Amino acid sequence: MFATRRLAHVTIGLVVTLAAIPLVPFAADAQIVDRLKRVAKDAAQRELSSQVDRMVTEAIRCKLRDPACVKRAEDQGKPVVFTDDNGDVIKDNDGNPIGDAETAEATVQGPGEGVWANYDFVPGDRVLFAEDYALEKVGDFPKRLRFLNGNMEVVDAGGTPWLRATSGSAFAVELGDTLPERFTLEFPVLWSHGNQWMRVLFHPSDGKVVAPRRVGWYRQPHLQIDERNTGLFSFDRSAQQAVTPIKGKILNGPATIRLMADGRHVKVYVGENRVANVPQVDLGRATKIWFIVADASQKHPMYVGPIRVAGGGADLYDKLEAEGRVATQGILFDVDSDRIRPESTPTLAEIGRMLQEHPALRISIEGHTDGTGDDAHNQALSERRARSVRAVLIERYGIAEERLESSGLGETKPVATNDTPEGRQTNRRVELVKITPATRDSRFD
Repeated sequence: MFATRRLAHVTIGLVVTLAAIPLVPFAADAQIVDRLKRVAKDAAQRELSSQVDRMVTEAIRCKLRDPACVKRAEDQGKPVVFTDDNGDVIKDNDGNPIGDAETAEATVQGPGEGVWANYDFVPGDRVLFAEDYALEKVGDFPKRLRFLNGNMEVVDAGGTPWLRATSGSAFAVELGDTLPERFTLEFPVLWSHGNQWMRVLFHPSDGKVVAPRRVGWYRQPHLQIDERNTGLFSFDRSAQQAVTPIKGKILNGPATIRLMADGRHVKVYVGENRVANVPQVDLGRATKIWFIVADASQKHPMYVGPIRVAGGGADLYDKLEAEGRVATQGILFDVDSDRIRPESTPTLAEIGRMLQEHPALRISIEGHTDGTGDDAHNQALSERRARSVRAVLIERYGIAEERLESSGLGETKPVATNDTPEGRQTNRRVELVKITPATRDSRFD
């Protein structure tokens, strides 16, 4: 699956980092080992199983920001799993332990802290396309994507489905309608070799894709992703390259790629890092988005995670004034938790500024879930999450407590079907409802 020299730092999708399994055994160890062995088998590298067993027994726990512990592990040739100040293993959004120090540091930070202080990506509030491969059979190509060429299939990495390419390949996301002027694109990627790369195109095409290296396809500005330079490129120099080095982010990933376009102003992010900020570039708008991957092979596959395309919305305050409520997709939580993820920074900041600029405004914060899972559990979770958002606005942005209400509605108020990925993502939301004398009389008294 991956080169063994990278094994201690590479994950498969969002599966448990091979280097990040604790030294002290715990109840889930056997399940983790079984899942990793299945992944190794799927990748036709059964020899990884014995190395996984070794890592489970030899991994060393190190507190974050303890370089001496990391150095001891390196000197002993052993992998590391990072823990917080309480000794708890630091995990990613899917509950998997983290073995990369920089990723672990970013994970434990709250919104607006550390590396997230200047993070300004706000996802669109209208889901145009979403594909998480959850309903696809392992070994099949996703039905909702358009196959163009190559060798790609859905694989199960520790219970998380990913699209794996084992050759130079291309596929398209078909939107139905033309991309709006304001849109966002998000998807995680993982490389298994430093020379691999991907290009994402937004300009109309004749659809005649024969090989990923066809230069004619790349003359228009496009998103390029590789281990050294990720950003906006074009052969005619009308777009610039990445402005922030990201070496190691994708190869040691997975890393989430994000693009935010507002007319001709385009920003690109790799994880928490903004790598390109181009005020004047013509990405183009079409009814499709084309993805091209290169230098993938059976020995060195490439992985693409869930894809989300969303349209940008109106100004938060303007929409709240016009409609009395506004939904946001930009407040994210850990899985099955009310802990707000640091990627929520810009959305929380936007809400905080709105409340600061309009001191007479009072709002209710509503938590909503999709229709999957237990009803009572979803209800309780949505209540806790709404309270968490309220607490952040009070503590970080100084909003008076009496201006904010919170409530959880679980899965009782869907705004879209729960039968599609787009619908489920739309239903997982936080809504802001303007409190007026009428709404307070009917909703809160």
